[in-house]
Order: sequence, then structure tokens, then C-alpha cells
Amino acid sequence: MRIGTASSSLVLNRCFSIFAREPSLSTAVVRRSLAISTTRPTAFTSVRGKCWCSTTTTTTRPVVVADDKNYGDKQVISVTPALYNYILSNVREPQILRQLREETASMRGSQMQVSPDQAQLLAMLVQIMGAQRCIEVGVYTGYSSLAIALALSESGYLVACERDAKSLDVAKKYYELAGVVHKVDVRHGLAADTLKSLILNGEACSYDFAFVDAEKKMNQEYFEMLMQLVRTGGVIVIDNVLWHGKVADPMVNDTKTVSIRNFNQRLMEDDRVSISMVPIGDGMTICRKR
Repeated sequence: MRIGTASSSLVLNRCFSIFAREPSLSTAVVRRSLAISTTRPTAFTSVRGKCWCSTTTTTTRPVVVADDKNYGDKQVISVTPALYNYILSNVREPQILRQLREETASMRGSQMQVSPDQAQLLAMLVQIMGAQRCIEVGVYTGYSSLAIALALSESGYLVACERDAKSLDVAKKYYELAGVVHKVDVRHGLAADTLKSLILNGEACSYDFAFVDAEKKMNQEYFEMLMQLVRTGGVIVIDNVLWHGKVADPMVNDTKTVSIRNFNQRLMEDDRVSISMVPIGDGMTICRKR
């Protein structure tokens, strides 16, 4: 349905009245979204219970408010394409990472590459911790592992686990170009096998930092092995915990979504770690081993 030009307040009133008139829409998970702008909206659209308000200005600042009133109507920014472009323009991306990102963009599966803002956060965590020994589960073409390696000191060490030889060749090329080959121990094969071998090799509790961006249905298994390998006070970061928003949609119950949803719930209940779910990229949860 579509409603013509109206004031912001009228649009919002119509938005909620539509849900009242159409129970089929109100059964969906609905977030209250406000469009705060210096101009009036030109159109209002309701799709599957979600309200979208388009305006004639580029200064629209959409915010999300939790349905639970106990959060005090705290307004949280919802990232729009324009805002995300602004965020990216404020990322200090080294030239070598930019080259790798641009080469990867033309490859099959390029959506698997972490975003520049994610990589910058990972590098900062490594620097803040003063991490020396790191593990990455799921390298793809090496953007995140290269960011980590660049952040490590000259004596730093990163175990990079990847099963796809073709993408790993690209990663190794950029490790060489960046001059970090001496820091990266490339392990071609199944990550689970590599992690088990590290444990059997007596390397338990000897790693400072780990990043997981691999097969989502294996998250719990990877996490348990990394909990053995990472020291007390060490950090494990898991990517894609928001899974394109599907984890919050009760109507989506495919195998991967359910697996990620269950993993997130287990982390919430796991008192072995302190956690923070961060809405960056496709969502990352930062875990600190207690």
C-alpha cells in the first residue's frame, strides 16, 4: 500500500493504524522506525509489517527504537547507504589492503570478504591487547588476516586456516607483497583438523586472539577448540552473528540461520566468557575468556 505526501507525524500515525487494521502485518516482527528530516516525506510504504518512509532530502537520519519501553525510547542509528559510505570514508585502509579488496571484488564469493571497517576493528583489538599469537579460521583471500598480520609486531605469529586453495593463493600473494610472510603460518585444509593438531601439539592456552569467519554450522565446534587454545584474558571474535538480520526473524528457520541463532543463545548463557555483540558488518560477537 502507498500513501501520498504527509507530515512526519501523520505518516507515523498511519503506519501504526495500518498494523491495527491488518493483523496479518502486525504478526511480523516490527521495529518502530522514525525518519527525522528537515523536509517532509514524499511517500510511505508498508511491506510485510515494516514501515519505509522516503523523503525528498538526503539529510534523513533514520533511527530505531526498541519495542520494550524499559529501554527508555533510546534512539539508535540505523545505517543507511549514505551513512555507510561516510563510515567507509573514515576507515584508515592501508593501500595494500585496498588493492586486495579491489582484486577480490571481481572474484566469485567476494561477499565473504570482511568489510574495511570490520578489518580495522580487528586490527585495533590486536593492537590494544598487544597480541602476539593469533588464529584465523576462514581466510578466503586474506583481507582480515592481512589486517591482523599488519597490526602484529615483527615477532607476531598468525595461524591462517583455509580449505580453498584458489583463494588461499591470492592471500599468500598479498602476504608476500605486504612483507608479512614471516608472521603468517598458512594451513591449507579443514580448520577443525588444524585446531585439533594445535591442541595435540601442546599449544593450549598459548594464543591471545582468534577470529572465526568460516562454515557457520561449525561455529560451536570451532569455539570450543579455540577456548582451549586461547589464554585467559584472550579474545575470540565470531563473524556473521546477525546473518543479514535473519536471526531476528522467527519466520526464517533454514539450517544455517537456526545454527547461528542457537550459537548466539549458547554464548549468552556461557559464563566462561564476557561478550559483546557488535552491529558492524554482518554482526560480530567479541568474546573475552574469563
